Amino acid sequence: MISVVQLGSVDYATGLRLQQQLVTLRKDEKIGDVLLLLEHKPVITLGRNAKSSNVIASPELLAQRGVEIFECDRGGDVTFHGPGQIVGYPIFDLRGYARDAADVPSALRKTLGAVDFVRRLEDVLIRTCADFAIPAKRIAGLTGVWTALDSTAPPGTATNGHPVKRSSTVAPADSRSLDYERRSLSGSSFSARDDNKEQRTASSPQAKLAAIGVHISRSVTSHGFALNVNTDLSYFNLVIPCGITSKPVTSIQCELGHEIDLNAVAESICRNFGVVFQSQMLWVDTIDALLGRAVGVPMQVPEELLQLHKRDDLHNA
Repeated sequence: MISVVQLGSVDYATGLRLQQQLVTLRKDEKIGDVLLLLEHKPVITLGRNAKSSNVIASPELLAQRGVEIFECDRGGDVTFHGPGQIVGYPIFDLRGYARDAADVPSALRKTLGAVDFVRRLEDVLIRTCADFAIPAKRIAGLTGVWTALDSTAPPGTATNGHPVKRSSTVAPADSRSLDYERRSLSGSSFSARDDNKEQRTASSPQAKLAAIGVHISRSVTSHGFALNVNTDLSYFNLVIPCGITSKPVTSIQCELGHEIDLNAVAESICRNFGVVFQSQMLWVDTIDALLGRAVGVPMQVPEELLQLHKRDDLHNA
């Protein structure tokens, strides 16, 4: 069984501390598997393989936009988290899940491996996008979930027939850094109507809907995924997302042409976790309620997280 707690808007430092505490409890078998669903206040995170040069906005511009920067121990490069994006942190013991590959000896199937775990997260998010009529897929060699272009549709058209605009395909860091410096010095602000969005082109048919970066210690996972729902995509112009310069970033809102209820997306994610991980999903209203089921838990949870309820936490941008 997987317990699901929906926390609403949480600053990154608090979310990181909560993850670390839950990981300790999971390793000690004082709690079962937990899926945290939440939004973060604007933050840029750098994974273990991140290049600092992929943060291309100046410190002054980041301060102007209220964006923090954190280094963390997840896999991957640089990405952005912010309002309108659903972030999922699965705190799972992978020893409870068998590997899928038929060609793997049975003795090795008892523990889900890191790659298989990431593939399952991608599967969850692909199924979630399908629930909202957005065909999505994997791209070989790239972690995450991407739009699947309808080959019969003209460029600039989504698979549902609607025109699509997204964040710009990222140019080389040096030229974009100069552009950001000019904007910062001139006092110009970013706008969804500026050059931060462009039509899908035939040369860049796929756009990224979800990023994934995980950490695994003693078979227990942390960090996870970020699905762009109603995200302000202009924030991604502050970085080279995941170090990928050739493909843009998109959101469910951009693909559909209207905002989406974040709670509906969270429910879809939860349901698809149950399918993909073949587990019963149990909604838990608060962290306090989650910990109340554990025995002898010496844990200090920030007061603002204890009473967040899943039905009135995630909000539309």
